[in-house]
Amino acid sequence: MLPDAKTLLPAAAIAVAFLCPTAFAQPAASSHIITSQKLDWSTAAALASEAVRICAAQGYSVTATVVDTSGHEQAVIKGDTVPLQSLSVAYRKAYTAYSYGLAFNKNTTSELIAAGVTGPANGALNTIPEVLFVPGGVTLRRTSDHAILGGLGVSGAPGGDKDEACALHAVEKLRNTFQ
Repeated sequence: MLPDAKTLLPAAAIAVAFLCPTAFAQPAASSHIITSQKLDWSTAAALASEAVRICAAQGYSVTATVVDTSGHEQAVIKGDTVPLQSLSVAYRKAYTAYSYGLAFNKNTTSELIAAGVTGPANGALNTIPEVLFVPGGVTLRRTSDHAILGGLGVSGAPGGDKDEACALHAVEKLRNTFQ
């Protein structure tokens, strides 16, 4: 005998909540429309541009990527002479900072690494294509309530610590726009 809708609906709702934590971010009363919060495109572009500018002032050509709450690229700014791999690495750092910052309440990929959030000893998390536990990713949070809005990843400087410093400075400079 097949289960009825009363049995399946609560289980389906729990599954969606675990698989897509932003799906229930702001449900409207008595509505079947789901909304989520993220930076607008101009702020995302300004943030990525600022990170590239800060690194360029130090002599580093980098790529900066902002991911939104769906984990997709929202803005990408490339420095003039970045290596090819910096495009995918910046995205993966941003994705990791967003998704694992959300799951483990950390603000940077360095914090995730320091907390040992690189996964089990068998390295299972590192086999997920988008995940990269390397310094240079910053979790983006709304200033009023610290809700997560996405992630910023920077790649191309000679060391992830330098990438992350540029990302953190950019976030700090534009933080007041994360209302």
